[in-house]
Amino acid sequence: MGAPFTSVLIANRGEIAVRVERACLELGLRPVLIASEADRAGRATPGEGGPLAIGPSAPGRSYLNQAAILLAARVTGAEAVHPGYGFLSENADFAEAVEAAGLTFVGPPAAAIRIMGDKIAAKRAMMAAGVPCVPGPGEPLPEDAAAVRAIAEEIGYPVIVKAAGGGRGMRVVRESAEVADAIAITREEARRAFGRPELYMEKFLEHPRHVEFQVLCDNHGNAVWVGHRDCSVQRRHQKVVEEAPAPGIAPALAERIGARCAEACRQIGYRGVGTFEFLYENGEFYFIEMNTRLQVEHPVTEMTAGVDLVHEQLRAAQGAVLETARFAGEARGHAFECRINAEDPTTFVAAPGRIAAVHFPSGPGIRVDTHVSAGYRVSPYYDSLIAKLIVHAPTRADAIRRMQVALSATRIDGIATNLALHERIFADPDFVRGGVDIHHLEKRLREEPRGEA
Repeated sequence: MGAPFTSVLIANRGEIAVRVERACLELGLRPVLIASEADRAGRATPGEGGPLAIGPSAPGRSYLNQAAILLAARVTGAEAVHPGYGFLSENADFAEAVEAAGLTFVGPPAAAIRIMGDKIAAKRAMMAAGVPCVPGPGEPLPEDAAAVRAIAEEIGYPVIVKAAGGGRGMRVVRESAEVADAIAITREEARRAFGRPELYMEKFLEHPRHVEFQVLCDNHGNAVWVGHRDCSVQRRHQKVVEEAPAPGIAPALAERIGARCAEACRQIGYRGVGTFEFLYENGEFYFIEMNTRLQVEHPVTEMTAGVDLVHEQLRAAQGAVLETARFAGEARGHAFECRINAEDPTTFVAAPGRIAAVHFPSGPGIRVDTHVSAGYRVSPYYDSLIAKLIVHAPTRADAIRRMQVALSATRIDGIATNLALHERIFADPDFVRGGVDIHHLEKRLREEPRGEA
């Protein structure tokens, strides 16, 4: 049911490690930071002390090395482990290992992670809780191609075939003649990626938005939803800009979907923070997956809901009772987040290197989550995210203007970044109107003159 702790090992790096460290200090907890060789070498002010050395630069030998992380917790006297996002944050075996070592895992129980990490099991759980799902049987596909074709015809083309194990391995099928090849190719991809060939099939939505609902839960059966976000501005399935609340969603519909998400959490015994991701098309929501961790885009919800999600994570892990009444009410204004990456502005390939100078804006309604400063060396070993620029204002129009000004005041010298892409997005009339679908950004980029940054 959770137990009090006074120290937390942060099993992550970059801006999220800084974010969790700050939350720990604010709650009077002792944070323990770790760093790989690349991150220790990349610090702007190298020297003795600082984060504990966790291993070589390669993630598999450092931030994904469960034994090394548990050893670091033991030698530093940490009593809890916060996984951040990415790396081991949704690894059920790691959550179990942390608890088996006598430590507290700042996240959901391993059983909940396993349910939601298996796409078929997750869909079954959501259907049982009344959460609307993408049309499809929610069962593994049979081996027989004719039986699979019958399922596809019942759903209605186009359909999408997906691996049960996760986000890799998927094919869109638009007619019966494509079924056999799609199944064979995707089964092999699933076998290579996850060691299991199970597939499932759903209706393929042509022009959906990506809208997600934030949930908070404790170990006492209490669960609430805390607003929704729109994450439809994507490139290669990677989110670029997020906003809260999602524009154009009827309050009554949001309340109904949010309440079902909270009920699903109660049914699976969830704890801490989590995110239900949906496709939204023609006024209907369709569940696609649940992220059993803190999201990169959590700040936009914090700004509009007036809640510190990391504080709530830590309190839930300690066994605190969730004060559900605190989270009632409508969103307060509007917020945007721009993911600033070290990447080539034309090819979008990661562009590591040394930051010569950096300046981020400040002022009312502006927040920057980052771990970089002048002299910092961006490593080629990890994700290219170097900062998150967040703004909040009374209205969506005000927030757009505030972000435009904040972007123009941001300066990062010495490396290539995607700042120019963000400036184009916030000048795009369709984006400014609100409600673009998940294909919009890539369509815009294809339409631009060749070679334009």
